[in-house]
Amino acid sequence: MDIGPVQDEQQRTSKVWTVPNVLSMLRLAGVPLFLWLVLGPEADAWALALLMVSGVTDWADGYLARRLDQYSKLGEILDPVADRLYILAVVVGLALRDVIPWWVALLLPLRDLLLWGLVPFLRTRGYSALPVHFLGKAATFNLLYAFPLLLLGDGEGRIASLAEVFGWAFAFWGIGLYWWAGILYAWQVRTLLRETERGAPAGVREAPGG
Repeated sequence: MDIGPVQDEQQRTSKVWTVPNVLSMLRLAGVPLFLWLVLGPEADAWALALLMVSGVTDWADGYLARRLDQYSKLGEILDPVADRLYILAVVVGLALRDVIPWWVALLLPLRDLLLWGLVPFLRTRGYSALPVHFLGKAATFNLLYAFPLLLLGDGEGRIASLAEVFGWAFAFWGIGLYWWAGILYAWQVRTLLRETERGAPAGVREAPGG
């Protein structure tokens, strides 16, 4: 058996300093900066610009990972973590600014807490995590558009009014899809628990896609 290709693949996926990973790290560094801009000087224009840069880099790191063949295990973790932290930072910032009600700000992290609570059950069957579902990606897409629009809508004039309308439209779709994806994840975990026996080493298998 030729283990050379296997070792090469492991070395390739274990790399840290790749272009996509650096972009994801920069996105993570922008999270506290965004909160400071929104809650400190209330520099909404700069906060919006930061969110736009974050959106571009979110697309760019996935594109470059495919284009440059720079997939890595770290990148698989950094990208969704950066998305969730940005969503959390935005909803907390907007809630503290009274742009959105607190029930909206609480709905999203509650869903993530639900999914994190399922991970120990997955590990009893030897699975480390569930794969990203297309509904989750669609939800993230809607939310990453919704909250910048709502921030832009926190003003006066026709543009602000239109931004608020479209922002809430994206927000309701995003929240609905976010929870729908969460329910599907929970159902998938239930199915795995019923159909898979205990005993496999935790984290050695990848759960089948939904």
